[in-house]
Amino acid sequence: MKINWRKIQPQHIILSLFLVIAFLAGALVVSLSSPETYATTELVAKKSAAYNPYAIADIAEEVGPAVVFIETTYKPKTQGRTNPFSGSPFGDFFGDFFPFQQPQQPGQGVGSGFIISPDGFTITNYHVVEGADEIKVTIRGKDKFKAELKWADANLDLAILKIVDGKDLPVARMGNSDQTRVGEWVVAIGNPYQLDHTVTTGVLSAKGREIKIPDSQGRARTYPNLMQTDAAINPGNSGGPLLNLNGEVIGINTAVNAQAQGIGFAIPINTIKDIVNQLLDTGKVSRPYLGIYYQGLDDQLAQYLDLPDSKGVIIRSVEKDSAADKAGLKVGDVVREINRQKINETDDLQKIMGKLKVGDEANFLIIRDGKLQTVKVKIGERPQITN
Repeated sequence: MKINWRKIQPQHIILSLFLVIAFLAGALVVSLSSPETYATTELVAKKSAAYNPYAIADIAEEVGPAVVFIETTYKPKTQGRTNPFSGSPFGDFFGDFFPFQQPQQPGQGVGSGFIISPDGFTITNYHVVEGADEIKVTIRGKDKFKAELKWADANLDLAILKIVDGKDLPVARMGNSDQTRVGEWVVAIGNPYQLDHTVTTGVLSAKGREIKIPDSQGRARTYPNLMQTDAAINPGNSGGPLLNLNGEVIGINTAVNAQAQGIGFAIPINTIKDIVNQLLDTGKVSRPYLGIYYQGLDDQLAQYLDLPDSKGVIIRSVEKDSAADKAGLKVGDVVREINRQKINETDDLQKIMGKLKVGDEANFLIIRDGKLQTVKVKIGERPQITN
């Protein structure tokens, strides 16, 4: 069929073009007015620091009320006998000759945290509240409440408090730390050096950092999956939130390298999400527990132990009456597999343990005295609070 172009009038062409333009314009309007597109456009406009010079201020205003100042008091651990002449005229005299220890004043500590439920459940670092006899939480810089320790894990350096008589409190929203990207902007809010609600900014410098941090007993604890940031983090920031530009918590600030500038660390928020859900839903936390301390291998250690390679983790200590102890795991055992899943480094063991449940039976392939053998372990339950 041939088109007779001579019979087509100019007004027909103009009408056709008008209809095409109207159709395209209508499609564009529908697309831009859809809830998803509108929400995304609004989010970008509101949160992007490039287009909104008050983006950080908006985040601080939104999340700041949920960030709390934590004060702890604890009785000092003293050794030796107290001077029986203390307070008498002979106190100083006999104190020079007898090995009496003078009574010490109660200790104090400070840190930060953030509220995750309207009734007052609050996340912080374990080292902020470790050994505390009394915990007080200040909200909005003025309202002070007593708080109780509901759950803690020294190995994770995490703790959850419950503000006594908490009601209709401001809440910080949790994000997804697995979806974070190195180089994205981050915001830290906390109380460094007791300077209330200090806001600092930076970028997410790296993910999956493994560092060792000494605990209160001087033991070096290994934290294998920390987020690194150059947002200023100082003493007193511990336990406070690390936020993305959506105002969501993606990490819990926990440590700073005092010998460097702009090197701070935070625990990914996904580490504690399941724990929070269990506590809020059931009132308790049930987590798998082996009861071992372990470390990765290097070529030098593998050669010293006469191992075929440096894959696996070596058990450094076994807690008495733990699941590992009852199963017969021993110091010096090298764990190569769990349920036929390879253990090449410490992170592998943690990931596998995270998928197991209390009461599960797991087959550990280990090297002991140069020989491969299998040990069946019934997974135990981690104590609610570890000291």
